[in-house]
Amino acid sequence: MTLPRRAEAVIFDMDGLLVDTEVLARDAMMAAAHDLGCDLPLPVFLSMVGRNQASSDEILREHFRDEVVLARFKVDWLERFHAVDAAEIRLKAGVVELLDHLDALGLPRAVCTSSPHASVQRQLGPSGIAGRFDAVIARGDYQEGKPHPEPYLKAAAALGADPVACLALEDSHNGVRAAHAAGMMTIMVPDLLDPTEEIRGLCVRIAATLHEVPALLGEGAAR
Repeated sequence: MTLPRRAEAVIFDMDGLLVDTEVLARDAMMAAAHDLGCDLPLPVFLSMVGRNQASSDEILREHFRDEVVLARFKVDWLERFHAVDAAEIRLKAGVVELLDHLDALGLPRAVCTSSPHASVQRQLGPSGIAGRFDAVIARGDYQEGKPHPEPYLKAAAALGADPVACLALEDSHNGVRAAHAAGMMTIMVPDLLDPTEEIRGLCVRIAATLHEVPALLGEGAAR
């Protein structure tokens, strides 16, 4: 299989795609809810994956229906998450190899994430890959978060690339929707969410890991 057109730039989601943080966030949220004597069903957590903070807060507000509990929950889960992520964050399979391949092809690349810039540095810095991206588009750089296309359009603009010539790599449904709406070729590498029929229709490929991407770029990338 080849890409439908040449990729002139590659844009990466971060959580669950570059770094194995979604499972850490899930466990921190579940533990925080449990200690507050509340239940946080897995489908509620999964509905927040790939969304921006405001959208996720609305989901939690609808679930807890108590602003005091919600405020305590947010403080608790973030404390738990920040306490473990620096020590436990691992790069996802194939990240370094793909970045090396992009270096060889001379292709620009960006991170496009719903997390803030501070999280990008905290999560990518220890692995040494933070400096291997030409641009980072994070929370605060756009008005509308995923699944709106604005974050991906901002990333393409930062790279000076036409969105239709960009390859977007995502693990979440909302990220796939955002990248596709921006006109990009999109590959989903599932993490906690399996692709639905809708999501398969928005992607040029569903990849088991990032190890599958270099071969596609090698055949279809601009050289």
